[in-house]
Amino acid sequence: MKAIIIDDEKHVREGLLLLAQWKHHGIHTILEAEDGEKAKKLILEHKPEIIFTDMRMPKLDGISLLKWLHSTNINCKTIVVSGYDDFEYMRNAIYYKSFDYLLKPIEPDVLNDTLEKAVHEWKEQARSRRCLVEENKVMNEVKPLYWDRLFSNLCRAEGDAGAAGEKIEAEFGIRFGQLEKRIAIIPIRPIVLKSFQGDRDLAFFTLTNICNELLGKQNDGVCFRNIHKDEELAVLFWNDQNLIFLLEELYTLIYQFSKICITISLGENSLSMQEAYESSLKVCMQGDLRKRDKIITSCMKPMPLLHLLDYSSDMKWAIRTGSHDGIKELLQQIFQTLESMHTVSMEQIQLWENQFELLRTNWLKEYEIERRSSFYRGVDYWSEDGAFSFTKFKNEKTKEFMDLIDTLKTKKYQKEKNNMQRIEEFLQQHYQEDVTLQEIADTFYLSREYISRKFKQEYNLTITDYLMNIRLEKAKKLLENPYLKIYEIAYGVGYGNEKYFSKVFKKQVGATPNEFRRSLLNYN
Repeated sequence: MKAIIIDDEKHVREGLLLLAQWKHHGIHTILEAEDGEKAKKLILEHKPEIIFTDMRMPKLDGISLLKWLHSTNINCKTIVVSGYDDFEYMRNAIYYKSFDYLLKPIEPDVLNDTLEKAVHEWKEQARSRRCLVEENKVMNEVKPLYWDRLFSNLCRAEGDAGAAGEKIEAEFGIRFGQLEKRIAIIPIRPIVLKSFQGDRDLAFFTLTNICNELLGKQNDGVCFRNIHKDEELAVLFWNDQNLIFLLEELYTLIYQFSKICITISLGENSLSMQEAYESSLKVCMQGDLRKRDKIITSCMKPMPLLHLLDYSSDMKWAIRTGSHDGIKELLQQIFQTLESMHTVSMEQIQLWENQFELLRTNWLKEYEIERRSSFYRGVDYWSEDGAFSFTKFKNEKTKEFMDLIDTLKTKKYQKEKNNMQRIEEFLQQHYQEDVTLQEIADTFYLSREYISRKFKQEYNLTITDYLMNIRLEKAKKLLENPYLKIYEIAYGVGYGNEKYFSKVFKKQVGATPNEFRRSLLNYN
């Protein structure tokens, strides 16, 4: 810590230097100034925690210095030292929040007692400031997750819609339950790939901030990350008077930032958020990607979907021959059929990807080759400006097939990472979400029964218990911050209900969250 002594009398400064037990109080740097003007420069440069000042000084007196300190909000403790027992000086010292007022001649015991109290109070306030900074940091991280989860669950009619509506009304000042809602969906995969080099979290953080800054000007709605989809940004409107203008502005702002042309899919009005979302999702999934519309509100009746599984026999024969030319020729026929007789939509691409993964998994089992994570995965179907490119789609899908053929042909593969280790990593990354066994099974293409049995063998815990342990360990860490509410911690670690979180915590830890927090404070 640092201190400064401000007095125009040198013998007074020397007396304070000798009488105060500086090192005992953790003060290792003591500055000196003859008047307030010189003191101001030293205070701004060195930021001392403790300031001793006289009241009557040339150039800038003690009262003026106290006014200046008060206006600058410098975090320090000021101790006035004066030989004048004058009410006006004392009144100003109190008004400008001087820590104490000492009269000359100074008694050593009084000086050191005052210094000790000033140092202690400064440290306590510094600790409070650090806790507040940490609290704000945690809140800034947890709050967006909370609203993303709440709005995402309403899109799937999950949770208590009434309670969620009340929270939204309190936060945004609207009559949420009585307002018709409209949702726009923005798939952001091109932006993630082209502008954020694959950093999905950074993309969501940036884009939601851009959108919410615009929406918040007149409280027209809110933008949120759909936690149930990998790369889907959703915009909820509860005021559609300026809807088209806002959508065009959102398109422009996103393009100015990313230089990517997006397509915004807008659904119908509905009092039900789930219905509003499903309407926009239908538009998003069935729209023709080859059209370069900024905003789409409806789609022509889509053509039937192309199923890769219909070509599985021909593909299997081509793969057995090990001929690259044969599989390329077959793929070319499939691409021509897709382009001429089907709608190239997000729904079609999703179906292609799912069925290719199923085919690959089955062929690997047939060839008795373990599944590995290093297969080529072609997902970049967009040109540099974000427009869908059917040529790039064909190239990416052809590479995936060629990679598979090479693997099957040589029967060489890299040893896959243990499936249970990958599932354990998945749980560590997604503990804040409503992770289900079915979701894990779909993610890793394994049966639920197999996952349950093998995970228990590896970790001696069920997946449910393991996920609970992760959440409780995270909760214990958050409980170290005394300024976080219990319900904020509950939402932050993946529990949508504070009472249920407290019940689980008490059962597993042996104490309620509040009791556990008190034990931490008592220990410290």
